[in-house]
Amino acid sequence: MKKMILTGLALFSLASYAQSPERLVVKLKSGMELPKLSSIIRAQHFFGSTYVLYTQNAEALKQQFQDMSNTVYIEDEVHAGKRKLPEVEKLETPDFEKGNASPFNDPKVSKIWSFDDRSDNGISINKTYAENATAPVEQIIVAVVDTGVDYNHEDLKDVMWTNPGEIAGNGIDDDNNGYIDDVHGINTLKRDSQGNATADMMDTHSHGTHVSGTIGAKQNNGIGIAGIASNVRIMGIRTVPNNGDETDIDVAESFLYAAKMGAKIINCSFGKSKNEGGNLVKDTIDHIGQQYGVLVIAAAGNDSTDIDRRQTWPASYESDNLMVVASTSSSGGLSGFSNYGSKSVDIAAPGSSIYSSTPGNRYGSMSGTSMACPTTVGVAAEVLANNPALTPVELKKLLMDTVTPIGRFSGRLASAGRVDLLRALTGK
Repeated sequence: MKKMILTGLALFSLASYAQSPERLVVKLKSGMELPKLSSIIRAQHFFGSTYVLYTQNAEALKQQFQDMSNTVYIEDEVHAGKRKLPEVEKLETPDFEKGNASPFNDPKVSKIWSFDDRSDNGISINKTYAENATAPVEQIIVAVVDTGVDYNHEDLKDVMWTNPGEIAGNGIDDDNNGYIDDVHGINTLKRDSQGNATADMMDTHSHGTHVSGTIGAKQNNGIGIAGIASNVRIMGIRTVPNNGDETDIDVAESFLYAAKMGAKIINCSFGKSKNEGGNLVKDTIDHIGQQYGVLVIAAAGNDSTDIDRRQTWPASYESDNLMVVASTSSSGGLSGFSNYGSKSVDIAAPGSSIYSSTPGNRYGSMSGTSMACPTTVGVAAEVLANNPALTPVELKKLLMDTVTPIGRFSGRLASAGRVDLLRALTGK
């Protein structure tokens, strides 16, 4: 495993950090070293010639770099504004498999409508497992960059990723990756006295735990539900605040951490209409795709908008290593809230009233492209577990080439169809 490079050029004191230094992103021309400037309290190297700078005078430091000929870009850290994340729906979720024999013994799995074999609007989960059409040969690590994950949940505790190089609770960075006690992931929203992300990524909302259950809740344990992927480990990364106001710097650090620690797919069930200057997250997606073979799968957003015309982020970034997902309902059409775009949105997946895990060993339904995204991620993880040699670009293409075609999606989605596990695995 490559060493995580998060080196401070100048360590700041506890007193300095207490004054909440501002952060800037700077990208220098290739091969150029970061200049030693007195206004830089600390520098965090992300990749290539890209750094995050901590300073008490962001405007002055920004001007200094703008005046330098070796600066490619310098960006502020900007909060886009609070927004409401999907929440558990109050209505009781009905059973959908009435009289059908399920391949799973999980008692609540019948509440997941997208699994139902009799539905023409699902994604062939029951059929795939009933026909033994999947034979994973490799375990896939999926990073859920979200509000955190309830890693003690009865249906998730056995599928949580565990850092093999870290000894839990000893207060030491055992694997020297820049993070202390990162047993199941990291929390970029809570930082230590040196400004480093901490390790407790427990979900204090419900969004990230719900997403995680859809992807990989333990199958056939006689408890709760079943996730889509059978041989997956969930890496939890808390980067999205409960009010939804994540920053590009935290997102980029999360993506880098996930890639360096072995994740091959990143679930990105968040987004915003304001881009913070624009370059860091896209550059990070390109970097981890090329250097670590990671596919980022992102929600298209919930504004009923054509994002070819009205962009949203990160969904609107152009990258071969990014896949964007719209939401469908149990009736088969796009969910009324779902964004779309013939160029910007790649594929659709069930996202309306999806039943999954919530914190405290509970379960419930949520709706949003936030739910369609992990549905696609679960399919992607199972396909990759069967075909681990696939590159991110190849995996994305395979999923898009094997959709269930939907005529009314033509001109609204690049693939004009809904993801399907059985078709992706067998071509049928």
